[in-house]
Amino acid sequence: MTAKHTREQVERFLKAQQTMRLATVREDGAPHVVPVWYMYENGAFYVGTHTRTAKAKNVDKTGRAAFCIDVGVHSPDIFGVSGHGRASLLRDGVAAIASRILSRYYDTMDDPAAQELLADTDCIIRITPDGMASWSY
Repeated sequence: MTAKHTREQVERFLKAQQTMRLATVREDGAPHVVPVWYMYENGAFYVGTHTRTAKAKNVDKTGRAAFCIDVGVHSPDIFGVSGHGRASLLRDGVAAIASRILSRYYDTMDDPAAQELLADTDCIIRITPDGMASWSY
């Protein structure tokens, strides 16, 4: 296992990957973990969602989240980053941020599915990590 990766390696990985497992805590104290699309920019993660979702409600109540982004099932191609941090719901500039997130996944924002997701996004979860760890095998 490689214990230390450069900041550049970690940032390149986070910007290239497509799926994050986002963990929040429900009102009853149970974890809530979901795969989400995201964008990593300027040291923060951005996830588009709707205020009616469990993840948005949980973040709104606790202000905390954890995450894991990883790839590979066979050594030596296993690499991942996990962390935790402060989380908040952004309600201003949602369409612009959501469009940038969705542009990572769609060739064009004219795609009907992209338009549907954009229309359903009324908030952005921003996660500012307090700490991150990376690993590789």
